[in-house]
Amino acid sequence: MVMKTFRDLVFHKKKYHTGGINSRAEFGNGFSISVIAGGLAYSTPREEKDSPDDFEAFEVAVFAPDGEFTREFFPEDHNDDVLGWQERGQINALMLLIQSKK
Repeated sequence: MVMKTFRDLVFHKKKYHTGGINSRAEFGNGFSISVIAGGLAYSTPREEKDSPDDFEAFEVAVFAPDGEFTREFFPEDHNDDVLGWQERGQINALMLLIQSKK
């Protein structure tokens, strides 16, 4: 099985809120990841840009097979539904961890 990484994410301009970009990838085990960046996201920079190449860090959310937010893959002491300011390497590690869940 080929694992998805940040490079496999397809970003689109957000059509809601104040703009920015977003991507959502679903995995074979039913989990999915949302990666966003823009003026209202926990990203670097927190500005409206059109390409993932314009950002150094992103906001990430993970969804369980039932479609609800899950913190299962986040650090134990993390108490929010999203992880902010995640760099590409951190997102790759998170994506690989999610995909390894049976």
